[in-house]
Parts: sequence; structure tokens; C-alpha cells
Amino acid sequence: MSPTSRRVLVVEDEPTINQAVTDRLVAEGYDVIRAWDGPEAVERFTDGSPDLVLLDVMLPGFDGHEVCRRIQAVRPVPVLMLTARDAEADVLVGLGVGADDYLTKPFRMRELVARVAALLRRVERAAELATQPVTELGDLRIDPGSRRVLVAEEGVHLTPTEFDLLLCLAASPGVVLTREHLYAEVWGWSGASGTRTVDSHVKALRAKIGTARVRTVHGVGYALETGGTR
Repeated sequence: MSPTSRRVLVVEDEPTINQAVTDRLVAEGYDVIRAWDGPEAVERFTDGSPDLVLLDVMLPGFDGHEVCRRIQAVRPVPVLMLTARDAEADVLVGLGVGADDYLTKPFRMRELVARVAALLRRVERAAELATQPVTELGDLRIDPGSRRVLVAEEGVHLTPTEFDLLLCLAASPGVVLTREHLYAEVWGWSGASGTRTVDSHVKALRAKIGTARVRTVHGVGYALETGGTR
């Protein structure tokens, strides 16, 4: 699908950054709508039906985390957080309310555009993933068609990114996958700058399906255990 058919909501209260991001995305062929504070962001999201949201964390009205929580309650949408802070706690809060990825300011415009394109490609791949068969590993059941996960026959709510990460790990059970490989496969963007995003999502995933299910190989990556229990 071409960029011209995709709409991006840019939420940033700093006029210079808002304009620079908007200009670059328009030049890349995207349809851009904008907001400068939390309440306006939710309103523009509801009225404009964007395909992706670029969301600053620090906003007037209410912050980006609250914006993300509210828009994800309306409908699932890829969210790329823009933050001046990269502390793990701040990142986990954003991922916990439904953000897919984050960029720390100052960022390179080329990387922002690449991340946007990668997140949108991942949405397009969702239909292909839905044709995969159900995977069962111990008492863990993953159904790509319905995008449902059961642990000991109990439903577990995962964000779209957490589900895609689990599906990627489950495709090679017991095999250690590097953080770089996971970032390239799930987010569609290669680069060491994304490995902390992987770590944060793995931490969030473990909290939901059980810590012991995802094994860490320090300095290498992660593996999904084949017979773990919650």
C-alpha cells in the first residue's frame, strides 16, 4: 500500500518539531493531521481515523500516555512515542498503554520515517499472519486467526506488538533469537537502536504469560520455552 493512502496523526506541542515532522511526512507522501495537546489529540484521532499516531509524551492538557490509553480504547492503532526521556520506567509506561515503539529526542528524521513505514508494513502483514495454524506449547495456546492467547485455558490480553513478538518467538520454540532479529522481524526495522524496545516488550510480555516462559541468553537474545508453565 502506498504512503499516499496512509494518514498519520502528529501530536507534538513544540511548533518547530511539529512542523518539521509534518513537512517531512507530507514530502514522503503521507496525509498528515495534527494536534498540539492531549484533548485535541483524542478529538483529532476520533474525527480523522489515522492509520498511525506519532505521539509526544509531554503534552499540555494530559500527557501522551493518557492519550495513548484513550485512543487505543477506541480502536487499535500503531503508536510511535516521541520522548525526551529513555529511562526504562518511562518506556514501560508507554508500552503498557499500547505504544508500539519509541524514539528519543533528538531523533534523525530519516529514522522516524523508516520507523513509520515499518510499523505500517507490520499492520499489512497481520492478514498474512492470521492464516498461520494454532500453536500449542505446554499450556500456552496461540491462535493467529483470532489473535487470542490462552494460558492454562485462561485468556491473556496482549497488545498487538506483544502478540506479534510472541508469535515470532513461537515460530522457533526453544531457539535463541537475537534482539536484532526480533526487532527486524516484528517491527520491520533493523538497527541496534531498537534493541531496548525489544527488551521492554519482552519484560511486558513476561508479566502477562509468565516470567519463566521466555528465556534470556545474556548478550544474545531470547527463546520461548517449549513446555513452560505460568
